[in-house]
Amino acid sequence: MPTKKKPQVTPTPERRSELLATAAEVFAAQGYNATTVRRIADEAGMLAGSLYYHFDSKESMIEEILSTFLDELWQGYDAVLAAGLGPRETIEALVTESFREIDRHRPAVAIYQKESRHLATQPRFAYLTDSQTKFEKAWLGTLERGVAEGTFRDDLDIRLTYRFVRDTVWVAASWYRPGGHHSPEEIARQYLSMVLDGIALRT
Repeated sequence: MPTKKKPQVTPTPERRSELLATAAEVFAAQGYNATTVRRIADEAGMLAGSLYYHFDSKESMIEEILSTFLDELWQGYDAVLAAGLGPRETIEALVTESFREIDRHRPAVAIYQKESRHLATQPRFAYLTDSQTKFEKAWLGTLERGVAEGTFRDDLDIRLTYRFVRDTVWVAASWYRPGGHHSPEEIARQYLSMVLDGIALRT
């Protein structure tokens, strides 16, 4: 008597997105090396074997998480950089876009911060290095333009300023939670006020 074939499982885009969101939370909390496919499956409420209907490995999962985040980040950044804004306005728009991305992809931002240097040593993650180089060029170029045009102080150490602004913004992924009291735009305004204008009372 012929055996019945098991029905093929056709993953839906919605289910795939749900699984990636779960995986991102686990990667962000536990770290890439410490995370197993079984742990992700447990968090998703399914058997580890069933997860392979959707993804062939945890490498594929983290790659899709990071590439989706970076693709969206650069859509926003490229629009800002192409808008012909002045240096200060460009910095303001980049910071605001960064907080929007933290709001949309907080776990991915945390993963990127903790894992990108290690992952970038693998050929399939070479795009992480390319993105970092592009990121530095965008920010450093804007700061240099601001100094040259007299918008920013000419005694600034440009690279140190870039690192300060970068770290000040992206570390927010460690505490920010979507749906809180402040929108990404409101937090960006507060950060920009402190970064660009300082916190001391003007006399």
